[in-house]
Amino acid sequence: MDVIILATHNCNHRPILERELKKLSIPYRVEYFEDNMDLVEKYQVHHSPNLIVDGKVVFQAQPGQSLPSETQLRQIFGQNR
Repeated sequence: MDVIILATHNCNHRPILERELKKLSIPYRVEYFEDNMDLVEKYQVHHSPNLIVDGKVVFQAQPGQSLPSETQLRQIFGQNR
């Protein structure tokens, strides 16, 4: 499984999303808008952070929207409690 957090360098929410993925033992990598404009264009993202799993955007940040909850992340990754 290829998991990418696509975020800006100054995104305050990225560390929170990273912490949640670590808690669920989900391996991931971080890619930054400023260093990877090709990914920004490919996935048509405009806000930060974004979660991409196996080439599909499963969470796209929107103004005023909260990050996915632990329950939502478990659903995304097929983890049952």
